[in-house]
This record gives sequence, C-alpha cells and structure tokens, in this order.
Amino acid sequence: MADNTRQFRYIVTIQGGLDALFRDDPDVFVAGDLLWYPVEGNNQVRVAPDVMVAFGRPKGDRGAYLQWREGNIAPQVVFEVLSPGNTPLEMARKLNFYERYGVEEYYVYDPDRGELAGWRRVGDKFEEVTPMEGWISPRLGVRFNLEGAELVLTRPDGRRFETFVELNERAEAERQRAEAERQRAEAERQRAERLAERLRALGVDPAEL
Repeated sequence: MADNTRQFRYIVTIQGGLDALFRDDPDVFVAGDLLWYPVEGNNQVRVAPDVMVAFGRPKGDRGAYLQWREGNIAPQVVFEVLSPGNTPLEMARKLNFYERYGVEEYYVYDPDRGELAGWRRVGDKFEEVTPMEGWISPRLGVRFNLEGAELVLTRPDGRRFETFVELNERAEAERQRAEAERQRAEAERQRAERLAERLRALGVDPAEL
C-alpha cells in the first residue's frame, strides 16, 4: 500500500492512465497494488507491484495475479513509486525478483528526489535504460519525462497522463466551451428569426431571398 498521499497519487495516475490507454483492448490487464504469485504451490514467492501490465490477459477483477492461471504469462511491465520507507535492500530484492520472473520492462520513480530509472530485458537479464529522459516504452508506447522533480508520462497520441482532478478540470472546461458554443448558436438563431420577422412585416418572404 502507498505510504503517503503523493506516492498514492502517482500510483493511481499511472494505473488509471494505462487502463485508459488500453481500454479498447480486451486482452491487456492493468492493476495496481495486486499480489503477483509466479510459482504454483509456493505462496511465499510473491510481490505486489505498485502498477503492473499484463499483455495477453483479459481484463477483469482478480484477488491476486496467479501466473499459472494466467496462461503462465508474467506481467511484462511493472512500475514502482518509491516512498521514504523503501530501503535500498528492498528495492534490490524487487529488481532481482522482476528480473528472475520474466518482467520485460521495470520502471522506478522516486517523487521525493525527482529520480527516474528503468530496466529492460535483454535475453535473461535486465539492462538499465540510459538515459530515461525521453525514453519511449517499447511495450506501452508511453514517453517518460521529468519536469523538475515531477514525472510526466505521455501517450502515443501526445496526451499526458492526468490526475482525476486534472481530468475533471479538463472535462469542465470542455463542458463550458460546449455551453458557450450552444449559447452562441442559439443567439444566432434568435437573431436570424428576428430578421425574418422584420422581413415578413415588410411583405418579404425570407425563403425567397
């Protein structure tokens, strides 16, 4: 679970943004803070990535990601958002876990330090991605950037991942623009109707003009 509001906000934004990005693909499963068990019969081998994406698996609710029930498909992409409570030893263990059990792309963001790191699978091993600034995920098509200390993820269509507040603000702005356009069109219709009435008062049929 998230340790603070900032970490939680990033986790929700990344998970929601990826879920929205692949909303039309029924075979991309996106989850946040879900336990992943890669080995059947061993419930001690497990980890709960902050965000994970599994291509080739159907959408739907799950209590855990049991890999042997998922076509033995490991999540291909994993994100971790650090909190002050994460230790270097813990993160080294997670790196080894993801490398060992088949993750293709692994991304770590530290919002307190404004640091971003990534690894991609080359053969059986992880290779660090350098530089991460401007990197485009091969699996996701998402671009990574830092604006100051803030992580910015950009979709292939150029739209940035947004928080729920930002999404709501954009939707409200679009609603207001649509309402202003409706009012403008209504005013134009009323103006045209008044003009038509004046023409008819003068004995002129507007339809003949």
